[in-house]
Amino acid sequence: MNKTGKIIRIVAIIMFGLTAAMNLLGGIGTTCAAFSNNVGYRMAFKELMDYRWLYQILVVTTILIGLAGIWALVRLIKGGTTVYRDAVIVLVIGSLLGGIQYFASMSLRGEAAPANVKFFLNLLTLVLFLLIRIPGIWKNVDFSTRGGKAETSVGVGLATIVTGVLTLTVFTWAGPSHTFFGENWTHVLFGPLCIIGISLIFGGVYLLGRSISDTLSQEMSAVALNASEGQD
Repeated sequence: MNKTGKIIRIVAIIMFGLTAAMNLLGGIGTTCAAFSNNVGYRMAFKELMDYRWLYQILVVTTILIGLAGIWALVRLIKGGTTVYRDAVIVLVIGSLLGGIQYFASMSLRGEAAPANVKFFLNLLTLVLFLLIRIPGIWKNVDFSTRGGKAETSVGVGLATIVTGVLTLTVFTWAGPSHTFFGENWTHVLFGPLCIIGISLIFGGVYLLGRSISDTLSQEMSAVALNASEGQD
């Protein structure tokens, strides 16, 4: 795999990880509209009350596809003959589910945030993966084998950091569509989401640091070896 192929593979892993996280967060975030019997929730989502069955199905299936995305991400990193196919299947299903929620919300409420972000992110990542299958690109990107140690650490580290930032900032980008009666309801999960987001960011920074350290160590060893051979 050449340098361009490695970069494309890393970008694909980052985008796929971000998409999987968005699906999982989106499924969990829709729970309030789909299942809650709280009076405040029912007033806020009154347009959806006759279609709660649809949103309940979307909650369950979107969470499942988010978990499937995490499973597919791990396999994508490890490499294998079917990992690309499995990733594309997850993205197709995620795009369909995201599209249904997006258009349903637009029809019923006149707005679809943050379902629109989830839908377009799934679609964008799916397009990226389909473009990778173009022969001229495909020959340089090999998902059938595990990437190098440094490459894997960089890909996983960046994906983890981006996912952590997405989780940590959910109160900002999802807040406007979840603010009712002057209260941002995303703060209900403030503690758990902050812990998860911070943990992911620190974990990603650790992986990137280890990758840089390993690369520098290898380069220093190579320089030392060349100097030793030169003296001989």
